[in-house]
Amino acid sequence: MMKSLLENNRWLLWLGFQRQTVDARERARDVTGAVLGLLLTGGLSWWAWGAESVWLGAPMGASAVLLFAVPSSPLAQPWPVVMGNFMAALVGVLVYRSLGATPLSAALAGGLALALMFPMRCVHPPGGAVAITAVVGGTAVHALGFGFALAPIAVNSAVLVACALLWRRLTHNHVAPHPVVHANRHRTSDAAPQDRIGMTTADLDAALRSFNELLDIDSESLEQVLRQAQGLAWQRQFGSVRCADIMSRDLVTVEFATPLQEAWTLLHRHRIRVLPVVDRARRVVGVVTLVDFLKHAHLDPRDHLSLGQRVRRLLAPTPGDHSDKAEVVGQIMTSPAHTVAELDSVVDLVPMLSDSGMHHLPVVDAERRLSGIVTQSDLVAALYRAQSAASPSGNSV
Repeated sequence: MMKSLLENNRWLLWLGFQRQTVDARERARDVTGAVLGLLLTGGLSWWAWGAESVWLGAPMGASAVLLFAVPSSPLAQPWPVVMGNFMAALVGVLVYRSLGATPLSAALAGGLALALMFPMRCVHPPGGAVAITAVVGGTAVHALGFGFALAPIAVNSAVLVACALLWRRLTHNHVAPHPVVHANRHRTSDAAPQDRIGMTTADLDAALRSFNELLDIDSESLEQVLRQAQGLAWQRQFGSVRCADIMSRDLVTVEFATPLQEAWTLLHRHRIRVLPVVDRARRVVGVVTLVDFLKHAHLDPRDHLSLGQRVRRLLAPTPGDHSDKAEVVGQIMTSPAHTVAELDSVVDLVPMLSDSGMHHLPVVDAERRLSGIVTQSDLVAALYRAQSAASPSGNSV
């Protein structure tokens, strides 16, 4: 009901009535974290300085809202919180000592604190309240002088930040959004496949700068949001195509104890690059590729044998019970193998088969048994057909 009211009421949108994008569980987690963070910060300060002292700065409540409710905000990072509050306190004390506690001095304290936070890259909204507190906080605050900036403000801020980081570490999979980085597995300067077209981080940085105002989101967080939105759009367009729809089903497989010569022969006979390695229940225990054979052929430049001679040496079975080299597939295979499920969308294959260096993925059924395999060519063909079907003219765009 509230969602419908918001969407149909332009006045509420104009007033900034917030859309609810956080579920009840996350809200409870944020509130609990803020309570515990403020309790620990205040408790330590109470214990260290005594109940009669200024043991907790009131603006810490505002800092806690940012740290626990919007931890991805550039305004809620450790440097802005600690240094923003600290320098604002110094400015407030300086203004009070120069002009006393007047409406003008309070206004100047807030404005000058902001003026200092801009070049120091530590804009933190509660810092304005810290500066004003230093002016109008009363006898107890004024008696601390410039020490007010260190204790309680800087200490409170540092402890609160530590609590927030620890809380995020304990209750979330990550402390803060990380830049979306797709490593180039070939160790060249080229961007990863997903990053060669479309928006880049540099594009997002330029767009944010073009607003010429402080936006409460950084380029890394914005990139994550946009990539998730792009993924959802792809899922809507291509999500009905499953791995089971495009996979190869008539598979050539080997087992752990399959001799290397036999596996090599299968690769060449069927003109394939990978053999799934399965156990007796047809569960995937690994994969063996041409690269695995070459890795174990001991391609030492000091060895004057040709590549063919080295491979033949690897494939030749060693007589007797002891061998110094690999003899069966299980000794050279890549394990564990990455697998996908039959019902996984082909959209999920894109990052794995483009940026992760994989060329083929075994497909397993509900019981984790091998049922097929998908390759890069399977994915390209599936996306081409889906795009062609979606195009009004029947042609890809």
